[in-house]
Amino acid sequence: MPEKKLKRNPKAPRQEPPLVAPDVRNASACEVTQGFTAEQVQTEALRCLNCVDAPCVDACPLHLDIKSFILELAEGNYEGAFAKISEQSPFPGVCGRVCQHELFCEKSCLLGRKLNPVAIGSLERFIADQHREAVEQKLAEAPKPEGPKVALIGSGPASLIAAYDLVRLGYRVTIFEALHKLGGVLAYGIPPFRLPREILNEEIARLKTMGVEFETDFIVGRTATVEELFEEGYAAIFAGTGAGLPHMMNIPGENLVGVYTANEFLTRINLMQAWEFPNADTPVLVGKRTIVIGGGNSAMDAARWAKRMGSETTVLFRRGRAEMRARLEEIDHAEQEGIAFEFLAAPVRVVGDDKGKVIGLECIRMELGAPDSSGRPAPVPIEGSEHIVPVETVVAAIGQSPNPTLQKATPTLITSRGKIVIDEHGETNIPRLYAGGDVVRGGSTVILAMKDGRAAAEAIHRELAYKSGESCEQLNPIQTTVDA
Repeated sequence: MPEKKLKRNPKAPRQEPPLVAPDVRNASACEVTQGFTAEQVQTEALRCLNCVDAPCVDACPLHLDIKSFILELAEGNYEGAFAKISEQSPFPGVCGRVCQHELFCEKSCLLGRKLNPVAIGSLERFIADQHREAVEQKLAEAPKPEGPKVALIGSGPASLIAAYDLVRLGYRVTIFEALHKLGGVLAYGIPPFRLPREILNEEIARLKTMGVEFETDFIVGRTATVEELFEEGYAAIFAGTGAGLPHMMNIPGENLVGVYTANEFLTRINLMQAWEFPNADTPVLVGKRTIVIGGGNSAMDAARWAKRMGSETTVLFRRGRAEMRARLEEIDHAEQEGIAFEFLAAPVRVVGDDKGKVIGLECIRMELGAPDSSGRPAPVPIEGSEHIVPVETVVAAIGQSPNPTLQKATPTLITSRGKIVIDEHGETNIPRLYAGGDVVRGGSTVILAMKDGRAAAEAIHRELAYKSGESCEQLNPIQTTVDA
């Protein structure tokens, strides 16, 4: 129907996606948040104000044409909505689930100034899921790219979006992944109950049909150096190696059996299916009681996994609930699942038995003081408030730094506190070596990593197109088609 006939209803209640019941999801790795129904989509799409200058588009780090895809949804044109998103992103199924929309597009939604903002993330997810269900996906193989060779290090979100942009411009793109599975933090850091693996794998497969090549078990800095990749004919290189180096607590007893970093804990479970042991090869020890230390998304993911593995789980955070950096919906889901929260407390010592196993965690009470460099009230220890909590498993989810392998193998590369230093174009001090995502920012978000990957792809194209005497306009994007 024409847009003028749409009866918008911005005052309708914001639609909320259904959730799997806590007792069901605690016993499996099934996806917790279910998708909108068609009726919910129609109601939510008609809440959109159809702003002339849609601020949500500018707020989106990938600048998706949100206004247009919501209009397509309101008119019932689901494939049109999918095509509109695909102009800028091949990952609506991933981003619709894990992007922190509340910090970007939904935060800028004009409707949100007086009412609840449009549920843009849930609408994006619906578009992806509807396409998967309605179309037998037979992605046509694109013509083989014939442009310059570009190497992308790491298969996380920054490299994936860079690959999408570059292969459409005709570049021969190869992604080198150190692990045995693709996806980077999307695969090892995010649980399948938030991002089902079939969604991630299918959207990566889309890149393969476009001509992107992948090499796993390939550690740049060990298997081959940056210099050797240049010698092999790669005209440019992008480093999207992420933040895989966990921060340690630096307290006594940290090396006892039963203490994990969130990186190890989540990688064992998410990537190596430890939650299915003994049907999977990798075990993970989880005791009757688990304490997860931290207030970010990784802490929520680790706590929710521990609960699913039968452990009585508590999240310990040195500040208050308002200062937690995890998504509000993830905190809510954790509470629904029976996870306890202990605020204004911090660990000072892990207690072990004579066999070197964890039996307790000594904690100290905190109070909030003046804001620190993070802008949040600083936690201040309360003298004499130490106490011991019985526990068998401790997971430290207190942050991470960039993976240092590439930096150590490239001593001429300028870094700052382990992070690769780049200029305003995303280029390092080594010509034609670019970087972005967590290896530059430190621990950040999926969508900001994608923003960096897109910016680097643009910079690489400007550089290589100029060197070859071609302008950006002369390099026509390679399109893919879908056969029903």
